[in-house]
Order: sequence, then C-alpha cells, then structure tokens
Amino acid sequence: MELSKPPTASYTAARDIVALLLLCVVAPSNAVAAVQVVTLAGQGNSLATWDAASGANARFSSSAGLAVDTGGNLFIADYVNSVIRKMTPGGQVTTFAGLAGSTGSTDGFGGAARFNGPQSVAVDGSGNVYVLDCGNNIVRKITPAGKVTTFAGLAGATGDTDGTGSAARFITPNRACVDSSGNIYLTDSGNNNIRMITPAGVVTTIAGSNANPGVAGSTDATGTAARFSSPLGIAIDSTNTNLYVVDHLNSTLRQIVISTKVVTTLAGLAGAGGTTDGTGNAARFNLPADVCLDGSGNLIVSDYHSYTMRKVTTAGAVTTVAGTAGTSGIADGTGAAARFNFQNGCAADASGNIYIADQGNNEIRKMTTPGYVVTTLGGWNGQGGSTDGAGAAASFSSPCGVAVDSSGNVYVTDFGNNVIRKITPAGVVTTLAGLAGSSGSTDATGSAARFNGPRGITIDSSNNLYVAEYLNHTIRKITSGGVVTTLAGLALTSGISDGTGNAARFNNPLQVSVDSGSNNLYVADRTNDTIRKVTIPGGVVTTPYGSAGLSGSTNANGTSARFSFPCGVTVAASGNLYVGDYGNFTVRKIDTSGNVTTIAGIVGSQGTANNATGTSAQFGRPIQLAVDSSEHNLYVADNINNEIRQISLTAPYAVSVFVGSTSQAAGSQDGLGTAASLTGSQGVCIDSSGNFYVADTGNNVIRKMSTQIADVATVDTAAAPIPQIRTLNTNPSTATAWSWKIIRIPTGSACSLSATNIHTRHSRRTLPTSSRFNSSPPTAAGTRAFPP
Repeated sequence: MELSKPPTASYTAARDIVALLLLCVVAPSNAVAAVQVVTLAGQGNSLATWDAASGANARFSSSAGLAVDTGGNLFIADYVNSVIRKMTPGGQVTTFAGLAGSTGSTDGFGGAARFNGPQSVAVDGSGNVYVLDCGNNIVRKITPAGKVTTFAGLAGATGDTDGTGSAARFITPNRACVDSSGNIYLTDSGNNNIRMITPAGVVTTIAGSNANPGVAGSTDATGTAARFSSPLGIAIDSTNTNLYVVDHLNSTLRQIVISTKVVTTLAGLAGAGGTTDGTGNAARFNLPADVCLDGSGNLIVSDYHSYTMRKVTTAGAVTTVAGTAGTSGIADGTGAAARFNFQNGCAADASGNIYIADQGNNEIRKMTTPGYVVTTLGGWNGQGGSTDGAGAAASFSSPCGVAVDSSGNVYVTDFGNNVIRKITPAGVVTTLAGLAGSSGSTDATGSAARFNGPRGITIDSSNNLYVAEYLNHTIRKITSGGVVTTLAGLALTSGISDGTGNAARFNNPLQVSVDSGSNNLYVADRTNDTIRKVTIPGGVVTTPYGSAGLSGSTNANGTSARFSFPCGVTVAASGNLYVGDYGNFTVRKIDTSGNVTTIAGIVGSQGTANNATGTSAQFGRPIQLAVDSSEHNLYVADNINNEIRQISLTAPYAVSVFVGSTSQAAGSQDGLGTAASLTGSQGVCIDSSGNFYVADTGNNVIRKMSTQIADVATVDTAAAPIPQIRTLNTNPSTATAWSWKIIRIPTGSACSLSATNIHTRHSRRTLPTSSRFNSSPPTAAGTRAFPP
C-alpha cells in the first residue's frame, strides 16, 4: 500500500552506504500465498452462459442431464454454470432457474434461486421440473412459473436416511424419471442404490444397499439385497412396470420390476468393459451414462466412454446405432458417420426423437428414431481440440493431469484426445504419445501408441512418465523418447488382483505418484477404494492401504483403513502419502508406518467451508493433489468448487482457498490468487522453483501460477545530498505485503526504520555527506537486495 504520510528512515553513518533488504513477502506464515495465475497453453472455451433466440448461438458448460415436457420444451441441467436452461421447440434458449456462475441452495423464483452442480432434470405430467442438485445432495422442484423449492433432502447434509422432505438424505443424487402417478425414481449414486419419492415427498429405498455409505457390487437380487456400483441413468417404461438403470461402474444395464423390486442384469457383463454388440452378457458397454426409451419401447443408452449411442431391446439385444466406438469428435450425420465427445444425458420426446447432452462438445444434439440421423440443436463446439502450437494457438480436450520435469517441461494427460502432450517452458505444445481421436491400448512409440482415458501422470528422476489409464485400467510408462509400454494391468480388464505386470488388475486408476527414490509408484485405484503400490521397474503390484470393494472412512493401519473412491494420491519427500478421498469429501494422510488419518474435511459432508481448520473444513470433490518440497503445505484440486485449496500440514491443518473464486464461481480469468477463476480443474503439480501448474479441465487450458514476484525496487536517484528524502519504490506491485529490514550497518553508524511493510520506502540521510543506494538482482525467489 502507499501511505499518504510517508514514514522516514534516519541514521548516522561513518560510511556513505547503509544496506537495506527488501523482501517480497507473498504471505505471512499464517496466510495463503498470493500467486499470479496466467494461461500457459490452450485456446480455452468461450462457453459463458449465453441465452439466445437461436440454439446455435447459445452457450452451455458441461450440460449433464435433460428432459422433455409434453409441449416439446427441453430442460437442461447446465452443470458447470449451476443453472437450469430451457430450449423451446423453435430453438430459443433461456435460463429457467438459477444464476450462471453463482452456486448455493437458496429457494426462490427464477434467477433468485441457486443450485450447486445440478446433474439432471425430470418433468412430471403437470410440467413441474425436478432437479437432482448433486452438489447440494438434494432434490429440487421448479413449478411451471419458475418457483424453486427444496423437495427432499437437506442442503449440505449427506446420508442414506429414508424419510419425508428434509428428513431424507442422499449422497450425489444423479438421474431421475417420473411415472404417470407423479412418483420420482432416482439413482443415488454415492449410496449405490435406487430411491423413490412420492408426490408428498416421502423417500424410500427400493433397491441397492441401504448401508451408509452404500456398498458397491453387481449382485442380482430383490430390493436392498441387490447391488449397484455408481448407478447413473434411469428410465421407466410406458406401462410403469419396469425401471431400467445404467450401472455405470459395472458397465451394465439393469432392470427392476417395480411391483416386486426384483433386479436383473439385462445387458452387459459386470466388470468387463468394451464396445461389443450382442445379446445379454455377451454385449459390452464402456461406462455408460444414461438411458431413455424411444417411441417403439427400445432402450437408448448413452455409452459415455465409447462415444456411441446404443439400442437395447427389451430382450437385451444390443446394437450401436450412432457414432463409432473409440472415435470422438463433432460431426452430424447418420449412424456411424456421427461423432460425439463424452455424450452424457439423453431424453426422448413423444415422437421418439432422442435429445443428447454432448458434454465434451458443450452441445445439445438430436437423433431421430428410427433412421438415427444426428443433428446439432444448440451450443458451441467447446471441446477444444488437439492442435499443437505455441500458447493460445494450441488446443486441448479435457486435460486432466499434469507433471513437470527438472527442465520445466510440463506433461499433460489430454483425456478427451487420448494423448500425452508436452509443453516447453516457452509454452510450445507438442504431442508426445498417442494419436488424437483414436483410443486403444497399443504399446509403441509416439503416435503409434494408443491410450484410453489417460488421467493421472507423474515423472521419475530419469524423466520417465507414468500414466494412470482410467478406462483401460492400466498403468503405462513413457520414456523421454516417447516409447510407451504397459507397466501393470491388462487393458479393458478391471479387477482387484495383486500380481506382476499384466497379472495385476486395477479398476479406474486415477492418479499416480512416484516416491523420492523413483522405486515405487502409488496409485489411487478409485473404484476399488484402495491405494495400490507398484514397484519400478518390476511392475509388482500390491495393496498396502484399504481393502478392495469395501468403501468407508475408517482411520486405521494399512488394509484395515477404508476409503471411498480415492481419486488423488501424492508422495512427500518424507515418504508420507496424502490422499484425495473423493467419496468421503476428505483429505487423508498415510504416514510411513501405514497409519491412515483424516486431516481435513468432514466425512460425508460436501460443502464450501473455507478458512477453517482440519475436520471443520469442507470440500466439494477433492481430486488430485500435490505437496510442496518442504512438506509445509498440500494443494488440492477441489473440482466441484472450482478452486485449488491449500492445507497447512502443521496441526490444526488450516484450509484456505489458494486459487479460484471464493464464491466457487466457474470462469477462466487470469489474475492474482482468488481474483483468478477456474472451471472443474483436476490436476495440479509443483516444479522445483515453486511454480504451480494446473490442468483447468473445464476450460481446456493449462494454467501456470507463480509465487515469484517480478517487481524490482527502484531508487529515485543513485546519489543525493543530505537531508534529501530518498525513495525506494516497488510499484507496480503484485505481492500482498512487503517487508524491509536493515541487513548491514557500517561501524560507527546508526539506522532506524519507522515502518517495514509498505510498498514505497522513503529514507533520509542525516549527516552532511552524500548517500548512495545500488540495486542488485534477486538473492532468492521473490527477494531484492540493496547491498553495502
């Protein structure tokens, strides 16, 4: 700050130079560092939330679920923008409820209401819209007039309690459908069960685990004896006889007879992902997302990770009707000529037309049935791209993981393109391995290699990269020359087995981290609820922490501890591990003796509580994380809250917002600390100079955050007579605070400073001799000195 009445420094001296040290203090010891955020590479998305008279001019941001009313109006859960949009049959797009970029749980009319990451919508016969407000863990109701109320659940509270209205509890409610009597059926993904809500708001569990949190599995049985694994899409047939459920992590389609609650598997084989057409368990799906029924009673499945739309008859016969398996893109066309990019929700109108939320492309698509002609109704192709180039000339598609080598090169898992990218310190982007738009599991060099959903990435001391391949269930190794091999796991085969190389099994591994000796990798094996260890270079896989298939939050030693969908893991130089426990909304520590403790977050409580300590803090969805070299602070990509959080690793574990809006608003703004904004960031890493790199997934860019201050203190004149005031000025300034101190006073001299924390230092010599100040280069990161 500038002081209106500048303080003075006075001294007597036997020599004509007094040494002053200027410290660019980024933050006091008990505060969050202020970092400058810039976009290092990528074009970014011009997503915004534009309403428009024409669909093609509208903008969406990661639209998830959708529904159609009897008048042909389409309602869209605009997930990142936290609003509900409406598209008329004529293509006009408006915001029906909520305020773009503003999250919360406030009830009210239209734009006065607030949502937090709504996942889907369903419409009843009276035109009421029901919203599964995933981030708030509640179900909302919007009347045709736009009045928003909370229909079931309590914002910020999680659980599996059946009850009426606010007495009920959910964990990540995801999709819903409504029968002709107004009963709502929904997938409670975090509880791994199916719930029913009557028009009076009475909530019951009709199928799946009724434990808290719900036990995952694939058992066919009756009612709560059946098991699901993160169920997502749900649809009801025209006679209100059967429910059909997309069992996401099992990659199957399940059927529930409503009258008896008998659950069976209609198509697909639990744990065996793929794209094969066939009947019953001979067919394969690849992490499907949603289901609806066409006008002939056939089921249409949005097969999220195969980039296709599948048709399933009531006898379980599966065929691919649009898109080409393993090939993403953006193209209208008929059948296999069409292209999608992680299409999510789907819904049908009364004529049997299918509407698709093409999430990766940020567009709304329409598919006719029969014929399967795909066209684009609205939105903007925000998928990014795969262009190599410098800075903003390059493009990415859902970058998820980042790692940095000792030379400052950044490596990126470009999830949507199924490639690994390299960014030089100058911001030049190239493709190191894989071929954009082509998925697979081929081991080879450079563009001849194939990947399938690369997520986490880490680098060892020899500059070998290791990649957690989420969809292939494998760990891959890439040499500095781009030679790709499979270190552990077998492509497209999930499981829990320990073993060596391809005898081991993983289930959606998400982040990897290498220890300081480059001897071991640690893997967040998400769907197995475990932390795995892989030796380097032998590829021997063991499970030292957690127990496969047994989710929970128990703090204990080794395999007695429990995790819930762990998505992040990082290793400190000391050997301590830190885990982003996504399903529990917590951050865990594993010490070198194998003891697991919860250091931050409230188990089962998703939220935004900042500037709190330890288990009083709240997270949205902690995903990947990084620890600094001194193990003073941990940095967490809080995906749903659009923030990078900082946790002090000294008890009581103070938690603060490091980068991103404190209101959790999504955006792409560069700036200082919390003045910058992120959108759904997933990856974070730190280089040896203390620079941070973030995979800003929703914006399709890589961001760089620097704590080094570029300001240089200047002196108004090099020499001046006494008693002229001398001015040492640090403006323009980007640091949040400055500190000056005297580092050397020659013999026979005296010096005093009236203040130490201002941007501009005024100094007055009190003896009748001249004074001289000389500036020098930084003596350390963020330091400028005036030597004797």
